[in-house]
Amino acid sequence: EEEEEAKLQNGGFLPVPAGGVPEGTALEEPLRSCRLRSEAERHGGAPAALPPAPLGFTDVNLNSRNTYEVSRRRSAPEHLPHGRTAPATPALPLQEPAERARHRVGIVSAGSSFAEFFTRNFFTKRTKELKPAGQSAPGWKLFGKVPPRENLPKDSKIIQQEYEARTGRMYKPAAPSARRKNIEFEPLSTTALILEDRPANLPAKSVEEALRHRQEYDEMVAEAKKREIKEAHKRKKIMRERFKQEENIASAMVIWVNEILPNWEGMRATRRVRELWWQGLPPSVRGKVWSLAVGNELNITPELYEIFLSRAKERWKSFSETSSENDIEDAVASVADREASLELIKLDISRTFPSLYIFQKGGPYHDLLHSVLGAYTCYRPDVGYVQGMSFIAAVLILNLEEADAFIAFANLLNKPCQLAFFRVDHSMMLKYFAAFEVFFEENLPKLFLHFKSYSLTPDIYLIDWIFTLYSKSLPLDLACRVWDVFCRDGEEFLFRTGLGILRLYEDILLQMDFIHIAQFLTKLPEDITSEKLFSCIAAIQMQNSNKKWAQVFASLMKDNKEVDKNHSPAPKN
Repeated sequence: EEEEEAKLQNGGFLPVPAGGVPEGTALEEPLRSCRLRSEAERHGGAPAALPPAPLGFTDVNLNSRNTYEVSRRRSAPEHLPHGRTAPATPALPLQEPAERARHRVGIVSAGSSFAEFFTRNFFTKRTKELKPAGQSAPGWKLFGKVPPRENLPKDSKIIQQEYEARTGRMYKPAAPSARRKNIEFEPLSTTALILEDRPANLPAKSVEEALRHRQEYDEMVAEAKKREIKEAHKRKKIMRERFKQEENIASAMVIWVNEILPNWEGMRATRRVRELWWQGLPPSVRGKVWSLAVGNELNITPELYEIFLSRAKERWKSFSETSSENDIEDAVASVADREASLELIKLDISRTFPSLYIFQKGGPYHDLLHSVLGAYTCYRPDVGYVQGMSFIAAVLILNLEEADAFIAFANLLNKPCQLAFFRVDHSMMLKYFAAFEVFFEENLPKLFLHFKSYSLTPDIYLIDWIFTLYSKSLPLDLACRVWDVFCRDGEEFLFRTGLGILRLYEDILLQMDFIHIAQFLTKLPEDITSEKLFSCIAAIQMQNSNKKWAQVFASLMKDNKEVDKNHSPAPKN
């Protein structure tokens, strides 16, 4: 009964004898035993006999003796009855069987080996099982973790065969014309998304839905293939036309260099030369032909150009040193001193062909364009600089040398039509507009009435076209081809080109109102091609009641003179 009561108070175990065990004996004795045994085995002898260690359940920590002592003190009961000795082991609950306690820590007997006791594992470790080398890591999908795929990605045909084997139904397209045969490509990822089953956490596809998805996918692939084939044919057609055009230009260049240019005066008016001219001048001879066609009625020499250029530089220098911005604006507004419009050139040059970046400040042709325009402003102070001149000078600079560009520029602006527009001669401009409307009504009567219904007069769109000779409104290569025929036919072709543009976009313009027509004609579409435009220009007949452009314009000039004569005041006696 006393032993049972002692067990109950000591957690189910017998207490240490009343004499007590000196502190540290539970650890010193096993360690001393291990040390003596290891030394004896090293020297080939038997270990020295030690007094038997007391039985007990110890809480062992292998870090250090201090750690062991702290652990032993923490595991001891805090309040013990007087005369009792603290047990060497922590108390376990009464309801925990001794067998489970024995498995958790283990009971050390006096005759057991302490070396084995300290080297054993107190807690069992779960070792990771090595996976076979061929097995890969689990894969991931959008809706969760799935087992890894052991095989390579399946071909779309294999996926379709597996699908047909599961469903027991063969896929048949709705109609032979609904999809292309022999589709050359099928994106594997998209095919897998359509043909594979849904994840387990989503409702499965029905057979009808799977077949519908497959059919929709086939239609999408066929449509994409059709677009690619169409675009490929379009690119091939453009390349063939480009190669053909380059061959024609190369052969025409030989004719121009070897036959026409050496005999210019005798061959320029022949039918063969005019036909070659209509097809477009080769870029290598374009500048030379332009110079010969425009001529030099003003007898300007390169030396004269240098004189006016130096004068322009002096004016720029004086403006930069003495004039403020307000003084410059006042000078520009002054009609008496047109040379003051030199300062307008700086503002306009940066707006000339902005997409090319060659005439902007720092570009290779910026100073050259500035010099040509400045020299002309000093050469013709009665005209000065007018907005739009920069585009004409820039086109000439791209095809001619600096002095030759200035000579062609000055003679071109001396033509009656250009002089009337750049000097803003309103009476002459109105006569040109009236002549244009005569041929407009003759060639495009339906569009002419549509414009009349909105009171859309030619000055709204023709002024910009004539001032820049279409170099601002049309793509540069197409504008150069317009310039080719303009140098051949003169001012008549400028208005014929305007009628050709209206004919090209007649169907679109008939659907527009006043505002949209003005905006459209100011900024023409960029995809306009020379073939379409020149076919429309060729369809324009510049005859009215058997009268050509020059005769119609001359009759308008005559009528205007008679009107002015009738309205003039009678002379006084």
